[in-house]
Amino acid sequence: MGSLDDKINEHFAGYVVRKDLVKAVKGNAIVPTYVLEYLLGQYCATDDEASIQSGIETVKDILRKHYVHRNEAGLIQSTIKEKGRYKVIDQISVSLNEKTDSYEAVFDNLGIKKVAVDSGTVKAHPKLLVTSVWCIADVQYEFAEDARTSPWVLETIKPIQIARVDYDGYKEARGQFSKDEWIDLLMQSIGFDPEAFGRRSKLLQLMRLIPFVERNYNIIELGPKGTGKSHIYSEFSPHGQLISGGEVTIPKLFVNNSNGRIGLVGYWDVVAFDEFAGREKTANKALVDIMKNYMANKTFSRGVNPMGAEASFAFVGNTDHNVPYMLKNSDLFEALPPQFHDSAFIDRLHAYLPGWEIDVIRGEMFTNGYGFIVDYLAEILRHLRQEDFSNRPDQHFSVSEKVSTRDRDAIYKTMSGMLKVIFPAGGESTEDVEELLQLAMESRKRVKDQLFRIDATYPEVDFYYSGSDGEKRHVQTVEEQEFPEFYHRKSSPEPRPQENSEAEVIDVEPTDTTSVQTKTAQKLMPEEGHHVFAENRKGVSYDKLFGPYIDGATRIVVTDPYIRYFYQVRNMMELVEMVIRRKAPEDQVAIHLVTGPDEGNIQKQRELLESITEACTGSGVDFTWAFDTSGTAHARDIVTDIGWKIVLDRGLDIFQAPLRREGFNLGDRLQEHRMLKGFYVTYVRQ
Repeated sequence: MGSLDDKINEHFAGYVVRKDLVKAVKGNAIVPTYVLEYLLGQYCATDDEASIQSGIETVKDILRKHYVHRNEAGLIQSTIKEKGRYKVIDQISVSLNEKTDSYEAVFDNLGIKKVAVDSGTVKAHPKLLVTSVWCIADVQYEFAEDARTSPWVLETIKPIQIARVDYDGYKEARGQFSKDEWIDLLMQSIGFDPEAFGRRSKLLQLMRLIPFVERNYNIIELGPKGTGKSHIYSEFSPHGQLISGGEVTIPKLFVNNSNGRIGLVGYWDVVAFDEFAGREKTANKALVDIMKNYMANKTFSRGVNPMGAEASFAFVGNTDHNVPYMLKNSDLFEALPPQFHDSAFIDRLHAYLPGWEIDVIRGEMFTNGYGFIVDYLAEILRHLRQEDFSNRPDQHFSVSEKVSTRDRDAIYKTMSGMLKVIFPAGGESTEDVEELLQLAMESRKRVKDQLFRIDATYPEVDFYYSGSDGEKRHVQTVEEQEFPEFYHRKSSPEPRPQENSEAEVIDVEPTDTTSVQTKTAQKLMPEEGHHVFAENRKGVSYDKLFGPYIDGATRIVVTDPYIRYFYQVRNMMELVEMVIRRKAPEDQVAIHLVTGPDEGNIQKQRELLESITEACTGSGVDFTWAFDTSGTAHARDIVTDIGWKIVLDRGLDIFQAPLRREGFNLGDRLQEHRMLKGFYVTYVRQ
C-alpha cells in the first residue's frame, strides 16, 4: 500500500474498503455499489490480504445464496416455500391496499406481490411507500386456505446502510490529513485514481457531491457521453434517487392529490434527472411551473396548503454539439427540452458544471486504493446538510455588491457545499477559500452569462470579489477565455488568419495571476505581457504560444530542468517540430536544451535526447543538449537571439497526460485538442 492508503486505514479503520474489490465480487449481480460496499465493509474492512480474500469469498457466497436474479426467481420462491422462511437481497416497495386496509410489498426481482407488511415496518421505513429500496429481508411462506390471503409475509427488513456513524470522529480524523490528501481520499472514495486527474478536474468531480451536503441545491451538468454524469446519483448513496429518462409526473415528484401522499422530494436528499437533455422531449407545463416554484422557494402546492421539502435537484444530460458551436449559434443550454429552455427555470440553477471539461471514463482512471465505504460517506454527507457554512468565506473575501441576491445565494451555497466536503471541521486558509470561491462564482457566472443570451431583460453582471487589500479580482469561465470571439453575445468573430499571414497570438491585458482577460487578435509584432491559462481549457499550442516570438531566430536556448521522462522529451520534440514548420526551408536554426539529469535512469534520458538530435539531421535544425549538474537550476524559459525571453512556470509541460486507450485520439496528434494544466507565460523583450 502507498502512504496515503496506510494513513486511511490508520484513521478510518472499519469504514474503508479497497475499491477494486467491488469488481471482484459483483459478478453478474446487478446491484448498486453501495450495496456491495456495505457487504464488503462487513467482511473486508482490513489491510490483511488473507482476510480480504476470505471476506471476498464470504460476500460472494452471500450474493450467491441471497441475491435474487430475475431468472432464478422461481427457484428462490420454491426455497422459501420448502424452508418456510429465507433471507433475500432485493429491491422492495410497499403500497397501501385500501380494500383490505393493509400494507403490501412488492419484490422487484423475486417477482412476488401482495406480501403482507405490518404497520410498524412501514412507519420505520417510509421511503418504501415512495420507491423501491434495496434491502436484506426475511420472507416467510404461510399457506392459507383463503385464496384472498397471500401466503407471503415480510418478517424483517433492513435497508442497506451503515448502522452507526461517529460524526465527531470523522471531523477529528480529517485534521490528520492535508488538503491534498483529503481530496485524494475523496476521489478514491468515488472510485477514481487521483493521479489521473488534475486539480481542477478533481474539484469538478467533488462538485457532484454538493447536492448531498446542501439542502435545496440545484445543479446542472451537460456534456459529452461517457463522462460518468449519472454514476454518483445512481450508485453512490442510498439517499439519492435517479430518475431515468428525465421524465416524471407531478404526483410522483411532489404530491398525489388523491391520497395526499408526498412524492420523491419528501423522502430523498437528492432527486437526479438522468438524460435530461433532448430538444425532442416534452414536459408538462404544470410540472415545470411547480418545479420552478420549488427550486426558488423550497415549497410546492397543488391547490392545497403549501408544503416544504429539502431535496436537491441534479439535472444531467448530453450535449449535441461542442462548446464553440453552442456559443456561436445558440447558448450552452441549447440541448434542454423547450419547456426547460426557459429563463425563469435556468435562473434557479445554482451552478452549471461544465461536463465538457470532464474526460470520458477509461479503465485506467479507476483506483485500486482505499476509500470510504460509500454508504458511510453518504451518511456523513447527509449529517452535514444540517450545517451552514455559507458565511465562512466572508472572513476572507467580499463578493461584488453588483451581484444580485439570487446570484449571491447561489455562490454561497456552492461555497458552503465545497467547504463541507473538503473542510468539514474548518481550518481552511485564505488561499483555499479563494480557490473555491473562484470555482463557485464561475459556476454561477456560466448560468448568468447564458441567461443574458437567452433573455435580453437580464443585465450583464461583472462577477468579481475583493480581498482585504480592496483589489477587485474578476472571474471568468474557462470557455470565456478559450473562445472570447463567441462567448460575449454582442461581440463578433474576428477574421481568422490566413496561411503565411501574421501569426495569431494570445493577448492578455496585464493583470495578476488570479484574474485574466484574454482575447484573440492579429498582431503585426509580438508584444510583452503576462498570461495566465486556466486548467482544462483547450485550443492552445506551442505554435500559438511561441511561434511569433521565435520567427527569425537563428539560435534558441531552452532551459527546463525537467526534460527527463518520455512525455517530457516528446514535448521537446514537438517544440522542435514547430520550429521546423515555421522556418523557411533555406534557414538554419540552432536549438540548445539545458536540462537536469534523471539520476534514476540517466541512460534512458540520454538515448531519448540523442534521438531528437538524430531526427533533426537534414531538417535545417541543429539540436544540441547539455546537463546542468549544479543542482540549483529551477528556471524554465526560452531565450532567442532576436531579443525575446519567454518565462514559463511549468516549462514545456503545459498539457495534461495524454489519453491512453486503443485507437486514435485527436489529443494525441494535435496540441489544440489537449486539455491544459494551469500555467502562466511571461514575454520579456531583452
